[in-house]
Amino acid sequence: MPTRLPGIPVVALTGHLGAGKTTVLNHLLRAPGARVGVVVNDFGAINVDAALVTGQVDEPASITGGCVCCISDTDELDAALERLTHPRLALDVVVVEASGVAEPAALAKLIRYSGVERVRPGGVVDVLDAVEHRRTLDTRDEPPPRHAAASLVVVNKCDLLPPGTAEQTLRDLESRVRAVNPHAALVRTSRGRLDPALVFDAAAPEPPDGQLTLADLARPDDEHGHVHVASASLAVPGAVSPGRLLDLLERPPLGTYRAKGTVQVRSSTTGATRGYLVNLVGRQLHVATHRARTAGSELVLLGPGLDVAAAERALAVALQPAERPDPEGSRRLQRYRRLSL
Repeated sequence: MPTRLPGIPVVALTGHLGAGKTTVLNHLLRAPGARVGVVVNDFGAINVDAALVTGQVDEPASITGGCVCCISDTDELDAALERLTHPRLALDVVVVEASGVAEPAALAKLIRYSGVERVRPGGVVDVLDAVEHRRTLDTRDEPPPRHAAASLVVVNKCDLLPPGTAEQTLRDLESRVRAVNPHAALVRTSRGRLDPALVFDAAAPEPPDGQLTLADLARPDDEHGHVHVASASLAVPGAVSPGRLLDLLERPPLGTYRAKGTVQVRSSTTGATRGYLVNLVGRQLHVATHRARTAGSELVLLGPGLDVAAAERALAVALQPAERPDPEGSRRLQRYRRLSL
């Protein structure tokens, strides 16, 4: 049975008017094997696919695989998150679909400092219109500062670019993003076909017969037009060094956007092992204690441009058996755990 971190990840979905946020959202809502909650500013304006929505929107309304809340302003965000993260709904992720004029940094801050105990930040996904971006949002000499808040940048509508200049246009757009945010993961899409595995854990290409394992996160869905997400994973028996583990998570291999796993760490004082859940989204790391059923460690790395060979080498180093206690590594791990509370 898979493990899940305390709290439900809340993902900010941002982008300029017409960039394709709603198309991306509708695509995510169709992902089998996941229950997705949605918070929107204006239900009628974003045009969530009617086939996916039933019921009333002034309460958490049932949708295929989830629920939706409508709010009129950001003051109501915590109330919506309180309702959508209620245990009876059993949602896997909540997506906050921002209005076209919303600043990603402001929305990310609202989520990070939410007063709802069952919430944890799940990243900022910013959608760009590959065709119109330089004529609408990015019109000055300096690239827009809004890019700095994104953990994942989705360059959408790539199929609509003129074939002869498409690659150069995309490289120029990506360099503009990199100028203000060198750490953001970048993925090119057409018609909003973002692989759900980049956004939430329970995504599966096919409806699962049972619970998902870590390996299920990385299964490609080329049949449905997803951009391929590369992955690398490793499972080892016994405890690992917290220092080597954190070295990997703080400086992950090139192209890593997400990392998740369960690890066993040996105490530097008693020698006993203790389990932890680790979850990395962009550069944000969440650590929680975990009572494992087996004495092993497992970690998976995913990303649209992941260097798989380098990731496998990094995993092999990070998950080497712990031969001796690592006091400094344990202190680093505990700092992340306290910050994650």
